Amino acid sequence: MDSNQFLVDSEYLSPEALERKHRLENDPSSRKNHMEYLPGMERIESDVCDKVISQMREYCPEKYTARDVEAALERETCGIEDLKALLSPAAEPFLERMAERARLETGKHFGNTVYLFTPLYIANYCENYCVYCGFNCYNHIKRMKLSPEQIEREMSVIAESGMEEILILTGESRAQSSVEYIGEACKLARKYFRMVGLEIYPVNTDEYRYLHECGADYVTVFQETYDSDKYETLHLYGHKRVWPYRFDAQERALRGGMRGVAFSALLGLSDFRRDALAGALHVYYLQRKYPHAEMSLSCPRLRPILNNDKINPNDVGERQLCQIICAYRIFLPFVGITVSSRESAEFRNGIVKIAATKVSAGVSTGIGDHESKYTGKESDGEQGDEQFEIWDGRSLEKMYGDISDEGLQPVLNDYLYV
Repeated sequence: MDSNQFLVDSEYLSPEALERKHRLENDPSSRKNHMEYLPGMERIESDVCDKVISQMREYCPEKYTARDVEAALERETCGIEDLKALLSPAAEPFLERMAERARLETGKHFGNTVYLFTPLYIANYCENYCVYCGFNCYNHIKRMKLSPEQIEREMSVIAESGMEEILILTGESRAQSSVEYIGEACKLARKYFRMVGLEIYPVNTDEYRYLHECGADYVTVFQETYDSDKYETLHLYGHKRVWPYRFDAQERALRGGMRGVAFSALLGLSDFRRDALAGALHVYYLQRKYPHAEMSLSCPRLRPILNNDKINPNDVGERQLCQIICAYRIFLPFVGITVSSRESAEFRNGIVKIAATKVSAGVSTGIGDHESKYTGKESDGEQGDEQFEIWDGRSLEKMYGDISDEGLQPVLNDYLYV
């Protein structure tokens, strides 16, 4: 995939900004080394990255045969080589068998339950230049940061719908969304929700510890792509450009006391089969290192953004996405799998009957618009633009009913504090 297909020039950029943007795009020598840590970034001693990347680099999907796939499906326990076979092109004709095996594993470990949550974006300022993201610092969008009073109002509206789990998100800007600002949002969330997740810029262990003390239960980090060379061409500026610091974020979060961590590659940025393998192995190796931790995977695909509706995955269709999710369930039977509103209602309705265990509802990726979305009333406050276009915009009430109609049990909370 050519990363240049994602690039957008904005008529609103100053000549100086355009010149800098084009220099970053076209002159690799003008960009800092994406494998070198910046000042203030914590280094940890860990062998997980080396294990994951060595497996990914030696993975050749085309070498696996139908016989390899059949052997993987016949084994009671799925190993790494089996996972590689199940993610390969040779497995595509076996999708129905994979789905049946995944359905059995899901029922064995999760019953017929599906967990519901909603995201809340509290700021969309960003200091990174990621060419595929609507929040990137060169994209001309309406920026906004919610005040504590606005955050609480949004949370109150969401809680009134019955939602008990919230995922707090920001753009990746320490200047606009400091750790302290995010911590105060966590404290407010504790007043309204039983589960509080974070999807923010990666931070150091002591900062994760502080956010956990403020009320955060788990941390989600998208690695975006595990291919560090491809990563360099897509992340041209900002702290997010440092690939290894991002890779170790979940481990720092666990060392900081977080109860759970979630992982993902953004499918469509690079070779989706290798990225899917690396994401699963990232969980696999950390699970063995931190057996007490709760871990989950998601499988998002690229979606269009404001000012660029052409951003979409080239080669990851719904059959390929279903194959990945089924392979994840067979390989990691105890791990939760989230399917976001980036996917259609039809796809999500189907995949929760097979392998997915968690879905979002009542979703907005904009800033400050939950009151109007949930109540139907026009908001009298400012709103910020969205990160990407969602596909499934069902409300909690609608999602709850649809899941029930499928013979499944929607669950709003699965954790009790004692």
